[in-house]
Amino acid sequence: MAAMLLVGAAVGMLISTATGAGTDDAPSAESVDVGFAQDMRVHHLQAVTMAGIERDRTSDLTLRGIAFDIESTQLSQASEMSGWLTVWEQPSLPTAGAGYMKWMSEGGTHTHSNGEGGRTTGPVQRMPGMASTDELNKLRKLSGAELDTYFLQLMLRHHEGGKEMAEYAAEHAGKGYVRNLAEKVVTSQTNESNQMKTLLAQRGAKPLPAS
Repeated sequence: MAAMLLVGAAVGMLISTATGAGTDDAPSAESVDVGFAQDMRVHHLQAVTMAGIERDRTSDLTLRGIAFDIESTQLSQASEMSGWLTVWEQPSLPTAGAGYMKWMSEGGTHTHSNGEGGRTTGPVQRMPGMASTDELNKLRKLSGAELDTYFLQLMLRHHEGGKEMAEYAAEHAGKGYVRNLAEKVVTSQTNESNQMKTLLAQRGAKPLPAS
C-alpha cells in the first residue's frame, strides 16, 4: 500500500512539473509561493508519518480510512510542491536553522502563530500544530483505544495549526496554482478537523491545546 502511495505521489509531481509550474517566471526565494511550498512540505510530511503509524496499527476501520486519506492526500500534495520547487530551482526544504513562516510577515506588520500559543511577526522555530519528538515517540508506543485517541488529538492540532499557513497562501501567493492548492488544503483540513472533533467527543476526549 505504501508503494502505491509513493507511485501516485511521483506521478502527481511529474504532472505538476510538466504543466503550470513551469509556464511563467519563477517566484523568488523570499516569495510567499516558495516559503509556503517549503514549509508546508515539512508540515505535511509529519502528518504523513503520524497517519502511517495509525493506519498500520489501528483496528478501527473508520480511523484506518481517515489515516489512509490523510496519508495519501498530503503525500501527493507534498510531492506536487516538491515539483514546483524543482522547476523554480529552489531547495525542497527550508534552510536549516533559518526558521519557518518568515514569508507570512508582510514587512513585519502581519502577525502569525509562533508555534507556542502566541503571536509573532518573524520566523518561528516550530510551526503551529507540529508534534514534538516526544509526542511522536509516545504515539509509536501506544495501542488500541489509547493510540486512536492520541492520534486524533495530535492530528487535529496538526491540521488546525497548518490551516493558518494555507489560508495566508490562498490569499497572498503570486501563482494561481499555488493559491488553488492552498485553498484545497484549507477545505480538506477543515472537513477532516470537524470529523476528528466528533470522533474525539464520542470517545469522551478533548482536543489538545493549540500550539
